[in-house]
Amino acid sequence: MLSRIRAALLVAFAMLLVAFQLCAQTAPVSNPRSSPADIAAGRKMFRSHCATCHGPAGEGGLGPTLATGVYYHGTTDEDLLNNISNGIAGTAMPATYFDPGQVWQLVAFVRSLSRAAASAPPPGDPMRGAAVFRDNGCGGCHRVRGEGDDSGALGPDLTAVGSERSVAFLRQSILDPSAFIPAQYRVVHIALENGTSYSGFLMNMDTWSIQVLDAAKGLLSIDRHAVSKFEFDKSSPMPPYRDKLTASQVTDLVAWLYTLKRRGGSE
Repeated sequence: MLSRIRAALLVAFAMLLVAFQLCAQTAPVSNPRSSPADIAAGRKMFRSHCATCHGPAGEGGLGPTLATGVYYHGTTDEDLLNNISNGIAGTAMPATYFDPGQVWQLVAFVRSLSRAAASAPPPGDPMRGAAVFRDNGCGGCHRVRGEGDDSGALGPDLTAVGSERSVAFLRQSILDPSAFIPAQYRVVHIALENGTSYSGFLMNMDTWSIQVLDAAKGLLSIDRHAVSKFEFDKSSPMPPYRDKLTASQVTDLVAWLYTLKRRGGSE
C-alpha cells in the first residue's frame, strides 16, 4: 500500500515538473531594459547604426518602417531581440555585434517609436489616389498586387508599401524621388574602350565582370577590364512629380499608397 502511495506521489511530482517546464518554455520573455534611460541609450545606438536603413525616426527607407508597431518576423520582445542580434535570413537585415543588454535597449527604443506614432490614416481619398496612379502611368514602372510593370525591374513593387514606408517617406518619394535612391535602383553608366555604352541597374560586380540590367537590352555581363568609364547617376530614374501633380492629387495618391498593406502573416 505504501509503495503505491509513493508511486502515485512520484507520478504526480513528475507531472507537475513537466507542467512547470512547459510553462517556463512558453512564458514570454519581457524586456529587462525598458527604463527612460534605456530608451535614450537605444535611441543613440539606433541613430548611429540603424537609421541608415530604417530612417532616423524609424520611418523607413531602405528597410521597412518600424514606427507603426507592426513587425513581420515576430511580435514579442524576444523576437525583436533575436532579429536584431542574429539578423533576418533572406533580407538585408544583418546580425549585430551588440551585447544582449544593448540589444534590449534597442528593443525598448523601437517599441517607443510605435507608441509615439499617430495611428490615424493620412488625409486624402484613396479611390482618387488610385486613379492618379493609373492615369499618370505609374504602373509602367511599378507593380501592385501582380499588376503593372511586367519585367518587375524598372521600379520597386508597391504591393505592401503602406506597411513598409511612412507617410512622410511616401510623399517625399513622389515629390523628390532623388532624395533617397535605394541602392538596387541607382542607374549606372558604363562606357567601354571600343565606344560601346550601357546604362542600367547594377546587379553584381566581381573581379572579372559587371552584371547590369539594361532596360532596353536586358541582363548583361560586361568584361570589367574593357571598361573605360563607370559612374552612377545622381538622379533617380523616377521623375519628380512636384510640378506634375496638384497638392490634392499628391495627398490622394499618398492616401492610396498607405492602404497597400501586407496581407495575412504575423505582423
